[in-house]
Amino acid sequence: MPVTDQIADYLTRIRNAGNAKHRTVLIPSSKLKIAITEILKEQGYITDYEEIEDRVQSTIKIHLRYFSGEPAIKEIKRISKPGRRVYVSAANLPRIKNGLGTAIISTSRGVMNEKQAKKFNVGGEFICSLW
Repeated sequence: MPVTDQIADYLTRIRNAGNAKHRTVLIPSSKLKIAITEILKEQGYITDYEEIEDRVQSTIKIHLRYFSGEPAIKEIKRISKPGRRVYVSAANLPRIKNGLGTAIISTSRGVMNEKQAKKFNVGGEFICSLW
């Protein structure tokens, strides 16, 4: 059965792999997923990732990060969904856990976290939040 929301599936796979204490997780690749994964790496939620090219379907291998046996990603939540898109303006960019978490926004300048969006003074689609 095909998955209707690829980003929700991506986030769920990361959440489940972290809860199961897996070191790596394989996820079908797309440009948006790679951009989100790059932000997770920049913010220190994952140690590394690699793109695995295949003739049929390319995948992303994500190496998860743990602190004292606990996953670095405590909570990861999809905000904008296919049935209910959520957009935020530059003036109303969210703060997650009083600045300790990260919001991922898809803007006209690409996918970025809320701090970068504030710096460029752009809003966009509020993809997900994590801490």
